[in-house]
Order: sequence, then C-alpha cells, then structure tokens
Amino acid sequence: MGLLKTLLIVVQVLSALGIIGLVLLQHGKGADMGAAFGSGSSGSLFGASGSANFLSRTTAVLAAVFFASTLGLTYLGSYKPAANIGVLGNLPAATSPMTTSGVAAASAPAPASVANPQDVPK
Repeated sequence: MGLLKTLLIVVQVLSALGIIGLVLLQHGKGADMGAAFGSGSSGSLFGASGSANFLSRTTAVLAAVFFASTLGLTYLGSYKPAANIGVLGNLPAATSPMTTSGVAAASAPAPASVANPQDVPK
C-alpha cells in the first residue's frame, strides 16, 4: 500500500507542475487582439492556431491525471483494513468452547458462603 501511495503522490506532483507550466505557456484571450495591431509577436513554436489546441489538450489530459491521482489518494487515505483476528477468527460463535457466561463465571471470585468452615483459620 505504501508503494502505491508514494507512486500516486509522485504522479500528482508531476502532473500539477506540468499543468502550472502549460498554463503559463498559453496565450490569454486578449493576446491575439494585441498581435493583430502589431504589438507583440503572434508566431510561436506550434503556429498561431495550433498552439492553443495542443497546449489546451495537453493541459486537459494532465488535469484528468491530476484528478484521478487525487481520487486514488483519497481512497487510499480513507482505506482501513479489517483487523487481523487470527486463524480462529472465522469460526462461528456456536463452536466456541467458552461462552460469555462461562467467562464471567470463571473470572468471578467464589462467594464467601461457599467456603468450607474447616478451611477458615482460627
């Protein structure tokens, strides 16, 4: 379980860093308007319209990976395995040799009236 949790944390951190980087690389909505009037350059590595599709799709994929790893970490964080009660834990209660009344009778001290008078020191 620990290895899986560590792997999910690494995937989550890497996808979060990837999303941050890709969001910072993308152009805003108003960037194309400024480039139309000559202020700024509209050319980029992926072309004028291709960059938005590539970057936005990659961001969407990384966001899906981030959400999936978050859900996985949530599940692993709330998962509590059943207590191991041993080999005899699956036996039904009827086959148990000692019942609850037997346990109470065995652990309770004997009443004083039952004691033999010869056993009492003088």
